[in-house]
Amino acid sequence: MAQSRTMSRYVLIALGCLAAGPAAHAAQPLQPWLDTALPGTSLRLPPGEYSGPAVIAKPLTLDGDGKVVIDAGGKGTVLTIKADGVTLRGLTLRGSGGSHDAIDGGLMVEGKGHRIENNVIEDVLFGISLHRTTDSVVRGNRIRSRPVDSADRGDGLRLWYSTGNLIEKNDIAQIRDITVSNAPRNRFVANSVTDSRRALNFLFSHRSLVEGNRFERNSTGIVALNSEGLLIRNNRILHAMDPAGAGVALKETSAALVIGNEIVHCAHGIMADSPSNPLNRIVFADNRIAHNITGIYFYGPKGGHIAINNRFQSNLWPVNIIGDGDPMDDTWIGNWWDDYEGFDRDGDGYGDTPHELYAYADRIWIENPAAKFFRNSPVLELLDFLERLAPFSSPSLILRDPKPRMAPKAPRPTP
Repeated sequence: MAQSRTMSRYVLIALGCLAAGPAAHAAQPLQPWLDTALPGTSLRLPPGEYSGPAVIAKPLTLDGDGKVVIDAGGKGTVLTIKADGVTLRGLTLRGSGGSHDAIDGGLMVEGKGHRIENNVIEDVLFGISLHRTTDSVVRGNRIRSRPVDSADRGDGLRLWYSTGNLIEKNDIAQIRDITVSNAPRNRFVANSVTDSRRALNFLFSHRSLVEGNRFERNSTGIVALNSEGLLIRNNRILHAMDPAGAGVALKETSAALVIGNEIVHCAHGIMADSPSNPLNRIVFADNRIAHNITGIYFYGPKGGHIAINNRFQSNLWPVNIIGDGDPMDDTWIGNWWDDYEGFDRDGDGYGDTPHELYAYADRIWIENPAAKFFRNSPVLELLDFLERLAPFSSPSLILRDPKPRMAPKAPRPTP
């Protein structure tokens, strides 16, 4: 008889019929629910709080309907997936451990064919880590790290040796970085990343797509190192004002296309060295580059860049180029410059004379960055005026745009 009463109690718990009773308010271990579920099961948990850490080792769907909290109590990673074909939906994951070495976080994912949708991940060190994960979707999640200095937080998203994944429409804030390492051919679409260090940090991650995202108030927007064939399209990158920060920064990267972005109020709008492969080009087209300290900053050996139909508006310096070589190895054509002083007598929409940018007294703070502090001082403004009026030495040509636009090109439609 006692055994019968015990079995009946377990059946009632499984059906969620005790959800309204006092026991439902105490956290119960999540792992037994996962262990008893059959592969392929759609497991809808009764509302309440469950304790982790827990491991999913079989394909299943775990649905919290927005009413389930899984708390690891400050130990390890809240939930770990070690299978293929797992769906997580409507869960709140929180209370991870604090070890950077162990990558303690909300969710650690391995395998392929997963769907991680509409979850809340908060009060964790790392958010979601994809390790050797392929062909999966991470969509509509809200991710927050801990309220500490940005360098002490974990990555909101971390992709490591992971390929073919879609990261879409996630709300990410107060993290360290999104780190994409040795992870080619992933897509980052329509995400929001704010109040963090690096919104996107690519390392050896080729042929990645970054489209329609909003990156705001981060130290730096997009950083790419040794990542070939990037397509950075139709993003809004705002207020990246860390002294060494940039909206987009490319280093040792070739064959990148940066097109249709709005890059506003950054220390540097775009930073790039020359393509690592001399046969490739880095192309900037149809971007709005406005209200930055420096619009575009090229460094290293000159050449290998193509800038077409961009809009340069109210930047303190539209372009700075530091390095050896011939500036004519870069191609500038059809850009709109707010300081162009030519005419359009034939009415074709382009200036009759090229737009040329020279360095006069600018050489002082270009070659000695510490002098930027005095950029708008009366003495340097007077020196710059006198240099342009009667140069003491030959100015240095930075760029020549043979067909400057007389009016900015209409912006590309936002996706």
